Amino acid sequence: MAEKVYTKNAPDAIGPYSQAIKAGGFVFTSGQIAINPASGNVEADTIEGQTEQVMKNLSAVLTEAGSSLEKAVKTVCFLADMNDFAAFNEIYGKYFTSKPARSCVAVKTLPKNVLCEVEVIAEG
Repeated sequence: MAEKVYTKNAPDAIGPYSQAIKAGGFVFTSGQIAINPASGNVEADTIEGQTEQVMKNLSAVLTEAGSSLEKAVKTVCFLADMNDFAAFNEIYGKYFTSKPARSCVAVKTLPKNVLCEVEVIAEG
């Protein structure tokens, strides 16, 4: 049976979805963007700052689910501008040291006009 995951240490969902779902021994996170859960605002305006906040949000959701970034098996990354790939990758690599499988694509627009969004599938 699927179990919803919620933590106050990551931003509330901004639509009809959960921060994550635990099912079948895995945790499936919703895409996290660079909203600071304490303020509810996007506080960084650089790809580096936003990527750091995204990683903190993902870590908080996975921790609440009994998992971690180290248990990630797949990530999907969305960038507003592929010219930010190198800078994004630098920060991403500090957090995903286990090197999970990954897709990374550029998209036209992300929620709240952020620069990146990341979702994770991790072992539960």
